[in-house]
Amino acid sequence: MTSYASPSAGLPPQMQLHTGRAVFTEAYAVIPHGVMRDIVTSYLPHWRNSIVWTIARPLSGFAETFSQYIVEVAPGGGSERPEMNPEAEGVLFVVAGQVHLTVDGQAHELSEGGYAFLPPAARWTLNNSSAAPARFHWVRKRYERVDGIDVPPAFVTNEQDIAIRWMPGTRDTWGTTRFVEPSDLRHDMHVNIVTLEPGAVIPFEETHVMEHGLYVLEGKAVYRLNRDWVEVEAGDFMWLRAFCPQACYAGPERFRYLLYKDVNRHAKLPF
Repeated sequence: MTSYASPSAGLPPQMQLHTGRAVFTEAYAVIPHGVMRDIVTSYLPHWRNSIVWTIARPLSGFAETFSQYIVEVAPGGGSERPEMNPEAEGVLFVVAGQVHLTVDGQAHELSEGGYAFLPPAARWTLNNSSAAPARFHWVRKRYERVDGIDVPPAFVTNEQDIAIRWMPGTRDTWGTTRFVEPSDLRHDMHVNIVTLEPGAVIPFEETHVMEHGLYVLEGKAVYRLNRDWVEVEAGDFMWLRAFCPQACYAGPERFRYLLYKDVNRHAKLPF
């Protein structure tokens, strides 16, 4: 059974040394799980009994296309008006507990590993009718419409029902769980899961226009970010601006992360 990391509750003890790994550079940021504490949470309009860790938001000169939240919904909590921006598309990925989601009148129960794509202007609600807290990632992006290309419909699935697509020549040690086809031009963002088996590598410095958010779901690795090799583990978040070089050596256990990237659109020009 797959397990998923999520933020810690409470605060660290007063005598704990400041030896964390949090860093913000011109090319990337690392938010380790140890600093995602209750004190950095916030609240959202029209959400009941829910708290939010904002781990990415558009910043001029850095990553500009997306925001990413970790939302914790207490029993009885949720929202009938969750998204206030009609141009925002979203992806939900459940890492703990269970939520009741309705999308355009269709009801769905999402448990751990549950995944939902929500197109712009979708009518949706989310509630926790269980007896335990639920946690999920919520990735948001302003949808980029293209004349002659339809907006993709909503869909709900679970990552356990989707086979990993292994990269060629890797002996099934590095692969991606893809929730939409890469060639489907209706989609302008991908939120996938990358898996590296113990000892697997990304053997070159990927350098590309796509911005990235990488939340480590399980395992540990040494990750190359720009000029640095950084140790990361379950519960850490990495935030990469466009063209930040990246590579990876996976650790002694399976290493998996939830990956955001912007795709399938022209680069914006300043005129």
